[in-house]
Amino acid sequence: MQDRLILMGVIGKPHGVRGQLRVHCFGEERELLAAHVLADAKGRQFSLDWASGSTAWIGEIIDGVEHRITDRNEAAKLTNIELFLPRSVLPAIEAEEFYLTDLIGLAAHDETGTVIGKVANVLDYGAGASLELAPGGRLIPFTSVCVPDVRIADGYVVVNPPLEVEVKEPRE
Repeated sequence: MQDRLILMGVIGKPHGVRGQLRVHCFGEERELLAAHVLADAKGRQFSLDWASGSTAWIGEIIDGVEHRITDRNEAAKLTNIELFLPRSVLPAIEAEEFYLTDLIGLAAHDETGTVIGKVANVLDYGAGASLELAPGGRLIPFTSVCVPDVRIADGYVVVNPPLEVEVKEPRE
């Protein structure tokens, strides 16, 4: 399986005048961000050292050399940059656990075993995750009622879409 990049945080606004930035961490283990080289969506590489609380020193790595941000104006240019880590550096998980990113690419079966699509994306806007199925882009709430069985090792999830999500024929 390809080593996916996982969104682990977002750089916020500058903090102070010496280049520190607020960093919004999306994982429970914020030290992961400091322990590894981070990448943004454009492939730029960054290092991070936590200063205190949610503030950090950020350095951009260019040709293997870290250039630490030391100026508020430089820091401001990094606001809203998303920080990614490869899936392979995330901590090991228990047998019955999984990361949401592991669901992407799995076949989606209905309760009879018929393939109804595949998981194209997992979306979470704060009110709970949803699976986006392809083709068609249907969104399925990622709850135990709508997704009663997840079989990562077998390559599929069982999906029981609520009636509001079912594709209906247009009325004439």
